[in-house]
Amino acid sequence: NSNGILLTSVYHKPAAEPYVVPFISDHPRHVFINVIQTSLARAVRYCSTLEAFNHEQRYIQLTLLYNG
Repeated sequence: NSNGILLTSVYHKPAAEPYVVPFISDHPRHVFINVIQTSLARAVRYCSTLEAFNHEQRYIQLTLLYNG
């Protein structure tokens, strides 16, 4: 709550590591596309400001880079 305005963003468990299915795994291609689409849809749905969305988008990018 900031000056009477409710601010929301995506919650990440502190104990959870930023892990998704590695790109080099044998999963079908649509699985990787779904991870990206679902993550971005979640960001759009839960982030109440552009700043929060941009922060979450960076988090998604770093997670995907981290997992190859």
